[in-house]
Amino acid sequence: MPRHPSQLYQAAGEGLLLFVILWLYSASPRPLRAVSAVFLIGYGSLRFAAEFFRTPDPGIFGTLSLGLSTAQWLCLPMIAVGLLMLLAARRGGRA
Repeated sequence: MPRHPSQLYQAAGEGLLLFVILWLYSASPRPLRAVSAVFLIGYGSLRFAAEFFRTPDPGIFGTLSLGLSTAQWLCLPMIAVGLLMLLAARRGGRA
């Protein structure tokens, strides 16, 4: 049965693409913790997307999964924390 090469998707997205995004974003002075926040948002989002192509693990959320895998559920708080960090960094100023 044919399968998606999800490891290659993750290497391209979470490896190369995220590296380029962070490299470009961090090229100019940013507020403290802003680059870390963009990393959390980017990694969580790219991992969430890549999980659609993987064989799902037996979830820890049972019937509450709403069609998402365990890894996707765990990416959601990572993205939320990254967004909160980015908002705090923007309000805090200081490069």
